[in-house]
Amino acid sequence: MSYKVGIIGSGVAGMASAIRLATAGHQVEVFEANAYPGGKLSEIRLGSYRFDAGPSLLTLPALIDELFELAGEDPAHHFTYQKLEVNCEYFYPDGVKISAHADHEKLIEEIIRNTAERPENVRKALAKSRLLYDHLSELFMFSSLQDPKTFISRSAFKAYKKLHQLGFFQSMNGANASTFDDPRITQMFNRYATYNGSSPYKTPATMNIIPHLEMSLGAYFPSGGMHNITLALYELAKRVGVTFHFEQPVEQIIIEKNRVKGLMTGGLQLNFDRLVSNMDIVNSYRKLMPDIKAPKFLLNQPKSSSALIFYWGVGKKFPQFGLHNILFSGDYKGEFEHIFQQGSISQDPTVYINITSKYQPSDAPEYGENWFTMINVPNNQGQNWDHLIAEARKNILYKISSTLGEDLAPLIEGEEILDPRTIESKTSSAMGALYGNSSNNLFAAFLRHANKSRRVQGLYFCGGSVHPGGGIPMSLSSAKLVAKYFR
Repeated sequence: MSYKVGIIGSGVAGMASAIRLATAGHQVEVFEANAYPGGKLSEIRLGSYRFDAGPSLLTLPALIDELFELAGEDPAHHFTYQKLEVNCEYFYPDGVKISAHADHEKLIEEIIRNTAERPENVRKALAKSRLLYDHLSELFMFSSLQDPKTFISRSAFKAYKKLHQLGFFQSMNGANASTFDDPRITQMFNRYATYNGSSPYKTPATMNIIPHLEMSLGAYFPSGGMHNITLALYELAKRVGVTFHFEQPVEQIIIEKNRVKGLMTGGLQLNFDRLVSNMDIVNSYRKLMPDIKAPKFLLNQPKSSSALIFYWGVGKKFPQFGLHNILFSGDYKGEFEHIFQQGSISQDPTVYINITSKYQPSDAPEYGENWFTMINVPNNQGQNWDHLIAEARKNILYKISSTLGEDLAPLIEGEEILDPRTIESKTSSAMGALYGNSSNNLFAAFLRHANKSRRVQGLYFCGGSVHPGGGIPMSLSSAKLVAKYFR
């Protein structure tokens, strides 16, 4: 049966849903409030500098390739990428630098040369991350936790046999601190909690599944930068017949007798058989369905962290930096206490710097580099952000300049800032949280909204704020789950 489907929002999950549904024979229209597709995965240009505005790391690119294959196209003709040989450059306050090679033996050699860590501990951690992925990815990434059949599936029984090894009752930091001898390597593995906006001191050790995605399955750089994911999916969606409506925000989801009737945009009602919301789940209910009884318990869960990003055109090249760089805080636990307990920013934040011109020289002038400079910050709770941003900028510049042995400030030729307020306004993310609910408790995976509404027939949800969670792979997985419900 073919349906007329409306999709609210053209983020990665919205476009992936549109492609999957259109290739299945449905008539699909996408409504986007902005003048461009992609949601958080957009770009910024400052003179001769180009920046990927949102997510900066690609893992599981096969999920993107799959969309082209569904349309009968060769992905390599439209979207290409390369695997990184060094996933990240790590800089510690004591002057130690570690290049995180994709090759495990090179990584281990780098770690034991620079720290007091034992190689068997690193191998143990990598093996544990693989075990978690092998036993939990099918359940938590590619299955619906709201479907009872999920828990009597072959994948579920496979996981039950290893339940005592899956880290449900220990924190990520607890597991890592008991695995490693050197606290610097604990910190390296703890940082993966930030990939879904959580604290390693609170999120369960099951989240040690994340390192496997990057350190074993691989990190990739798309030709043209991360924004090329948006462009490739947008063009694919149009080729398979999807219609896009830009600068056309949806004002209301029309519901009659607990069933989707259509949507309201520009004061006009447009009828659809089914709707998919790629809008943040909190705003989906509170802005588009204010009269529907909302699942308050889920919506009121603590939200993930947000980000403060400085897009800097830097008028000099720094060979000591790579594509991905981390300058660690000297007080990692204190940094997360500031974010989640105090709603503030540490004076010594961990700084992430993404420089795509290392791989895409056209992203910066020949003499310079494009720096996407980010720290993790609390979501928007009404703080004095102007003051916090000014202080953070000063502290970030000091940290980077100390690491490089050179004053960075005079080299900045252009600057744009993205903070929790602008993330909230540009992407309709509640409180500017990057990943919806945080994963700072044992039951976090079960406290995300389902991809299919139980309250309204014909209504579905995708994107980082619903199951299975945030990040590009998770958003693409949510689109896959939505499409399964249409069969």
